[in-house]
Amino acid sequence: MTPQTIHDVVSALDAIVQQAHENASRLGYFAALYRRVTCAVRDGIATGRFQNGPLMEQLDVNFANRYLQALATYQSGGTPTRSWLAAFKACDDGSRLILQQLLAGMNAHINLDLGIAAAQTRPGKRLPELKPDFDQINGVLGDLTGTVAAEIAAVSPLIGDLERIGLRDQTSIVNFNMTAARNKAWFTAQRLAIEPPALHPLTIDGLDLAVSIAGKAILYPLAAEVGLAVIRSAEVSDVRRVIEVLSQTNAAVAQTAGAN
Repeated sequence: MTPQTIHDVVSALDAIVQQAHENASRLGYFAALYRRVTCAVRDGIATGRFQNGPLMEQLDVNFANRYLQALATYQSGGTPTRSWLAAFKACDDGSRLILQQLLAGMNAHINLDLGIAAAQTRPGKRLPELKPDFDQINGVLGDLTGTVAAEIAAVSPLIGDLERIGLRDQTSIVNFNMTAARNKAWFTAQRLAIEPPALHPLTIDGLDLAVSIAGKAILYPLAAEVGLAVIRSAEVSDVRRVIEVLSQTNAAVAQTAGAN
């Protein structure tokens, strides 16, 4: 059943994370992180952090359903959008960094799905109603940044070497900027809001192609495989353990990941 509330979304993500943990599937990496973000939004709605809680919940549900539907399509043998297909396939590639797999999912979900979900939530001239709370999400994400960074470092102790070996300047791996991605998503929403609905499939298809290319640049940067292999060799190889760490809310607990 398609989730109708943010609580439904959290339950759906719980099931995905649990299944991924049981199957030792890297599909659980993004799902665990996304569940954390969704819970933070849910809590923000409950505490009045947003101007219009019901509207924010509607956006969250529309946004999440794009990911949930893409994953269901992929797992049933169908073909999701190009952007999600690249991200999902990478979960079967054990040579990719944990960070690469997380960013590939974020790339697909924010750069493709978010603008579409925003335009769906408040179509046409009503889109500006969404902007204040859309921007407030950046604060919610900012609250999680330090914790998540600590957890990634715990399961990937050499991740800081990306910059030292020059990958910050040469690839998209560590150049993914959440605020910039959300700004692009809002631009997409604005375009869809003023565009005739008949043109939406063409616009979305073109966007999907561009986002999928960006995703492949994150996953398979040119002339970087040797450096990535060194960083990957130090990562926690136990998929279940990584899922457990990314599912936690206490970064201090995550510091022990490398010792387990």
